[in-house]
Amino acid sequence: MVTGWPTLWNTVDNVFLFIIAISLVLLLGITATMIYFVVRYSRKRNPHAENIEGNTMLEIVWTIIPTILVLAIFYAGWKGFLYMRTVPDDAMPVKVSARMWSWSFEYENGRKSGTLKVPAGRPVKLIITSEDVLHGLFIPAFRVKEDAVPGMETYLWFLPHEPGSYDLFCTEYCGVGHSAMITKVEVMPEKAFAAWYEVKQPQKRSEGTSKHAPTAQKEKNYGVGARLAQVKGCLLCHSLDGTAKVGPTFKGIAGRKTVVVTSGKDREIIVDEVYLVRSLLEPQADVVKGFPPIMPSQKGILSDAEIKTIIEYLKSLK
Repeated sequence: MVTGWPTLWNTVDNVFLFIIAISLVLLLGITATMIYFVVRYSRKRNPHAENIEGNTMLEIVWTIIPTILVLAIFYAGWKGFLYMRTVPDDAMPVKVSARMWSWSFEYENGRKSGTLKVPAGRPVKLIITSEDVLHGLFIPAFRVKEDAVPGMETYLWFLPHEPGSYDLFCTEYCGVGHSAMITKVEVMPEKAFAAWYEVKQPQKRSEGTSKHAPTAQKEKNYGVGARLAQVKGCLLCHSLDGTAKVGPTFKGIAGRKTVVVTSGKDREIIVDEVYLVRSLLEPQADVVKGFPPIMPSQKGILSDAEIKTIIEYLKSLK
């Protein structure tokens, strides 16, 4: 538990309210002065125009006061910025990968998740990068935002106090699926997070112990494949119920006849394992007719084992 650290949203909100207060005072002052001038110097009161000479003191005042206000706003903003960029020593690091159009979070113990799960009361440092184009990670509840830039790492940190579910989304237009690039920050009680964070090693099954082992393994692979399809963002563009989204539906995809565009020419194919692998690694090679060629290559993103698991999952979707 971090002590002595105010919340980030208090820091941001205080600067915002400070600027709003100054703006309201100026608005009221300028409006009151304008009304006074309209009444005091109306044509009825002053039928003959007069030449008004400059007032040195007034000019000094309206130069000094705005300068002081601007410097005060700069100081408040700079102090808040330094605080936001100074990560506490005990912050929990989480690697964040952005891609069209999903988020992936990886923890120190190797665990990965499509939602950001964090313990309440402990600062969290997000180490952010992008696998394709520019994205923007924004968590409104904690007043933090940082760009995810291809080829470099950026960072931010925040202190989640209260358990709950908070929105996390992309603020940089990154393509047709941009509006769906939304996930959650799940702030969990410390004990609940510790139980989730613990990686449980799969128990080894002795050979020949159960005739149901192949079925159990198949069901396990199906669950892993479904999780991978969710975490890797596949289901943002492909449905499971036959509905066409940005890409063709996964329902009954294996063995289905479809027309693809290859080098500008239409041709009919049967979707098999070879085609599915090529679609993941070289998605522009054979684009399903009627759909935009926007799928990013998964080469270097998915391991061979993950590709195999996802394809087995797709083959099972009848």
